[in-house]
Amino acid sequence: MPKASFAERLKSLFGSHKIPDDDFFDDLTDALIEGDVGAKNSVELIDMLREKCRKERISGEEQIVSALEEMLLEYVRVTDLNPEPGKVNVYLLLGVNGVGKTTSAAKLSDFYSKKGMGVIMAAGDTFRAAAVDQLCMHGDRLGIRVVRHQMGSDPGAVIFDAGEACRAAGGGIVIADTAGRLHNKENLVNELKKIDRVAGSRADTGCYRKILVVDATTGQNAVRQAEVFNEAVGVDAVILTKYDSTAKGGEVIAIGKELGIPVAFVCTGEGYTDIAPMDASRYVKDFLGI
Repeated sequence: MPKASFAERLKSLFGSHKIPDDDFFDDLTDALIEGDVGAKNSVELIDMLREKCRKERISGEEQIVSALEEMLLEYVRVTDLNPEPGKVNVYLLLGVNGVGKTTSAAKLSDFYSKKGMGVIMAAGDTFRAAAVDQLCMHGDRLGIRVVRHQMGSDPGAVIFDAGEACRAAGGGIVIADTAGRLHNKENLVNELKKIDRVAGSRADTGCYRKILVVDATTGQNAVRQAEVFNEAVGVDAVILTKYDSTAKGGEVIAIGKELGIPVAFVCTGEGYTDIAPMDASRYVKDFLGI
């Protein structure tokens, strides 16, 4: 049976405690930790909340939730990814295996194509035939060009060619898939640095973004992945996949607070249109169950 979400835990706390006593705040800290906000962040948050409640004589459920909402909103970072028309934009998708990078590449391609942007997908995961085939299948369905090379070829060369094709077409956006590099393998991270240099060299000035795809259901693992990829090549934005009722959501708060990395998109399903720009206010309300 899945653990209760933070919103469910919060609701039960108000029903079982005298508010706001020390036991309430201790249990609220535990609930935030279980909600994937992280131990250090949770303790800091609740210390601030406890002090605010004491100073302002806050004791009602609605006031406490409102104060917590305000604090959480300060931690959640959001960004808009707006490619520049008439220039070569390169968006490099990063992340470990299984988080949904290839599907996210297709969703992003559909999203920008519908906005009138010329899109080219680059099959940069040259280590898995299934990944290349999957991206090509998405390209066929969406009517979007996919640049691919032979299996085992240099992924940087694929992205180089996609960038050149984009330039020849008068600009647009290259959305590049990459292999699901295990974040604890040094040689793979070093290879990623090489891909990063090539991808950055193909984009026009200010038009290159490194986007980390993380799975919302993996909690603190997503935070650690963000940490490692950010140290390796720098991460400009996050796409959160598999965000539904089973995801606790606290990792976004932790990634924003600890690393300062913003979220650009949230994905809620497998369909091409199951992607939307991140809405911090809506996200925090969902987390709190408001």
